[in-house]
Amino acid sequence: MDSREERRLLFKIAHMYYEQDMTQSAISKELDIYRTSISRLLKKAREEGIVKITINSDVDETFGLERKMEKLFNLKEVIITPNKEDYLEKDKKKAIAKSGSDLLKRIIKDDDVVGFAWGSTLTRMVGEFSNCGKKEAHFVPLVGGPGPMDTKYHVNAIVYNIANDFDATAYFIDAAAVVEKKETRDDIVQSHYFRKIVDLWNELTIAVVGIGNPNKSSNMIWAGFCGDEEIADLNKRGAIGDICSRFYDVNGNLINSDLSDRTIAIQLEKLKHIPYSIGVAESMEKAPSIIGAIRGKYINTLITTEETAIEIMRIIEKEESHMSV
Repeated sequence: MDSREERRLLFKIAHMYYEQDMTQSAISKELDIYRTSISRLLKKAREEGIVKITINSDVDETFGLERKMEKLFNLKEVIITPNKEDYLEKDKKKAIAKSGSDLLKRIIKDDDVVGFAWGSTLTRMVGEFSNCGKKEAHFVPLVGGPGPMDTKYHVNAIVYNIANDFDATAYFIDAAAVVEKKETRDDIVQSHYFRKIVDLWNELTIAVVGIGNPNKSSNMIWAGFCGDEEIADLNKRGAIGDICSRFYDVNGNLINSDLSDRTIAIQLEKLKHIPYSIGVAESMEKAPSIIGAIRGKYINTLITTEETAIEIMRIIEKEESHMSV
């Protein structure tokens, strides 16, 4: 085939594929060319400039920031909801909860074991999974329940409702996230019924977790578990955030204390080795907590707001500038 004839063929195949929306198999049949050759010629058409593909990133102003953070932090995926001037705090939480539910509808498959933590943002995922289709999956809590709070925040309620939308199997933890004594915690995690929970944690494929900040005065999560002395001790140890009621510092190092010995939750080390560990969190105050979670490799996917993402990048850039001085 001479160069002119090949170029004419490239134009023809490109027109059929991109303009007429024909499949590669249909083109192969019509032109009597091997399917593998069609794929190769389409690639050559792009390489020679016959076909130019452009992506209009202006459609979503957060797209570039998502790609930048994925590359910087080596994350599987970053999903950022755009800023809106009239957004209230509840609207921001609802927006990232909706993004989280959209991601889960995309990735959950048969035989997956899907774990959930609890909190106000994850609670807002409930009701966002209509028409998602039946999945032969297993849904399990990653941590015990909250303290004396509204039942809707309970991890069992979150797991039950979302599993029900997928027509999947739900499992529950009949215990608080933090108990009064280490011995009580040991009795629970060593019990026969809890063995199934541990087995599921070992088979986990997807985890969905909130990210807390122990320094937030309005932190509802720890209102029922921590007194002033325990918060002061965590601050002294450099606690910057928590996932599943387990605390870590800004570099992602776990903080072991009397509190951790009384905690009923998955070990964060397990989150490092699963296909999707999804952190769902927002707010300027939580930016350092999110950074710590990323550095500890407890999450490989992040769903947050634009203002939170910008604050994360500001903190990182400030750290880098100090290091270069």
